[in-house]
Amino acid sequence: MSSLLVTVEELAQTIKYQLGDAWLPSIYSERVLKLRTRSYHFETLKPATRVEIQHTLLGVELKIGRRRLLCPDLATARYLSVFARSGCNDVAVPYDITKISQLADELESSWYRMLLLADQDSKQLGAKAKSRLRGLLFANIRAEVLAAGSGTRIPEFRQSTKQR
Repeated sequence: MSSLLVTVEELAQTIKYQLGDAWLPSIYSERVLKLRTRSYHFETLKPATRVEIQHTLLGVELKIGRRRLLCPDLATARYLSVFARSGCNDVAVPYDITKISQLADELESSWYRMLLLADQDSKQLGAKAKSRLRGLLFANIRAEVLAAGSGTRIPEFRQSTKQR
């Protein structure tokens, strides 16, 4: 049993190494936290909860389990959905809405590439080991995003009072 755990943990490290700079927490800490951000908190979020983006008459909603969260635009919903899927309760959201779309693209690409590598590398493993590998990858993402921080609650506004 312990050799299986070591194998799954080694596979998780291999996948993280293969992704390199495209590892989701790396993108988060290198690209997102360098910007002016505000923190976002998911109230009751469980890692295995189903996450969907829905287009309604009221706008774009992010449906997490049975709960619906209204999002200002599709890019923000896509951005938040990546973190909701991994089970991160607190994340930083860029204040500049023009940057969210590109970051959402990168984060979604990283997410799906990680899942593809996990499926590809775990072909020889059983269903329980595959599930353990995914859970370990999600736990690593949650831990690294939590360690990086969720930004400030309210974005900082730089006010220049110099007048000419």
